[in-house]
Amino acid sequence: MSSHLEYKTISAALERQELFENKTWRLSPGAYAIGREEIRQIEAIGAACLEFHKALENLYLKSAQGRNILRNRELKAPWVAEYLERGKPEQVVAWNRRKALRGAYPPVIRPDLMVTADGFSVTEMDSVPGGIGLTAFLNRLYGRADGAVIGIDDLMLTGFYDSLARLEPRKHSPLIAIVVSEEAATYRPEMIWLAQELRELGRRVYCVGSDELIPLGGALYLDVEGNPEKIDVIYRFFELYDMDNIPCMDFILEAAENEEVVVAPPLRTFQEEKLALALFHHHRLEDYWKENLSRSARKVLRGLIPESWVVDPAPLPPGAVFVGPKVGGRFPTDWKELSDASQKDRNLILKISGFHETAEGARSVLLGSDCSREEWSEGIEEAIQMSATNPYILQRYRKPLRTRHPIYAEPDRIEEREGRTRLCPYFFNIGDGVRLGGILATFCPADKKIIHGMTDAAMLPCRLNA
Repeated sequence: MSSHLEYKTISAALERQELFENKTWRLSPGAYAIGREEIRQIEAIGAACLEFHKALENLYLKSAQGRNILRNRELKAPWVAEYLERGKPEQVVAWNRRKALRGAYPPVIRPDLMVTADGFSVTEMDSVPGGIGLTAFLNRLYGRADGAVIGIDDLMLTGFYDSLARLEPRKHSPLIAIVVSEEAATYRPEMIWLAQELRELGRRVYCVGSDELIPLGGALYLDVEGNPEKIDVIYRFFELYDMDNIPCMDFILEAAENEEVVVAPPLRTFQEEKLALALFHHHRLEDYWKENLSRSARKVLRGLIPESWVVDPAPLPPGAVFVGPKVGGRFPTDWKELSDASQKDRNLILKISGFHETAEGARSVLLGSDCSREEWSEGIEEAIQMSATNPYILQRYRKPLRTRHPIYAEPDRIEEREGRTRLCPYFFNIGDGVRLGGILATFCPADKKIIHGMTDAAMLPCRLNA
């Protein structure tokens, strides 16, 4: 049964938590409602995302080893590994290819889903997502008034723990350290809260800075109530481009190499590249995906992933064209031709693939149809210039659908507002599949074309609409 939360109840709960320090958003009296069919689709998306990760690993490793990627026909694709390794340090490439990591996938998978008129559209599959603690907290807060909130039974907490504890099956109660970098410091309060809540449930989980790790004998230890205890699993809450700025990183790598600690998500950049979405649509890989994804996963991903292309300015022979977005009804022969595209032809998102500080959030995102020709031309030129070290992708823009949801206009006044919505379901990899822990909705004003966390958006848990 659904019941509205009062403004003072929500604001008081937020103010009591350092979890939300320096974070503000619009408040709403109720969770965001989604139907049973949408839940079914979202659960199918989670299963398809895990399948995609497995197929991507196989594709990357075969490409890197120069092996045939198909079963019954000769096809090699060395360019796949070249794309995914471009601009990466040798140490990072070595970890990408490390045999001991075969079959290692992110414990948390969060596809960012835009709600469009044609269904869900994914902008990325985040392998190091923020918002785990935030969603768990909101599920509890709204769940007290609404028994239909998804994840009401602390599924975010138990799912997160189970996805990490299974990585050290030899221990009944492994010691897990959530290591948060300075770059990701704004997320530290919610990770501290998450660890505290898990300890109250009897789990040995601590949130620490990397400078709190104690290297000893090729392993890593943590001071637990005055006693050094060996860490079994590290959940790294930092991007791999930031490795050089992580104190104790050399010791983390040494302990992982000695198999004294499991680092999750795995130290594999190819699992964190938006470029992987463009590989799904690449015409030369169509047969590979048919062989390595189930029919149901292919159907889900075809509807989910917008047309996407890698911005690769490699010179073409005379008469050749790029199989990419058309300009004036024709395929381009040079990526620079996109600079002169009409506003209609610029209905595209341009963004950096990964391994760069601007790859997080919406910092590198440029919507061609929503900017001037000059801004678009500068964006294309930057993508071309950076392509040697930091590939960009182009993605067909699918406009988010306008929906309505109640928002507190003032502490004592609720208004039904029109807006656009992004849904972030959190899937926990528990070995034999994925488990949905909760869904965080970002409800933005209708005039916003690119949806992300912002002060005039509402951050909400989701509820099942009966």
